[in-house]
Amino acid sequence: QVQLVESGGGLVQAGGSLRLSCTASGRTFETYGAGWFRQAPGKEREFVAGSRWNGGSTHYADSVKGRFTISRDNAGNTVYLQMNSLNPDDTAVYYCTAGPPVGSWYRADYWGQGTQVTVST
Repeated sequence: QVQLVESGGGLVQAGGSLRLSCTASGRTFETYGAGWFRQAPGKEREFVAGSRWNGGSTHYADSVKGRFTISRDNAGNTVYLQMNSLNPDDTAVYYCTAGPPVGSWYRADYWGQGTQVTVST
């Protein structure tokens, strides 16, 4: 079993930056894929960014490409999401996910409780 705990959310002005962190416990997740989803009010949950276990392969939603960067510290069981040039459309609850590799990606078996990101104009 893996427990994921996110941190780093908050209120930021448009154009600003935040870094989200997600720390895993319960087992080492160095062989797991990990990533981030988000859910805005009244909208469906959507994929934001993800990383294979070794960080060598990353994918991003088109809406965040060039602004967000996912990285991971396997020794620290932590995955990060650096978010730059934030705009109000990025306002959402952000969820960390992790899971075992499946094919060239991973299966999101585990989810954190979410952290709120609010971008003001």
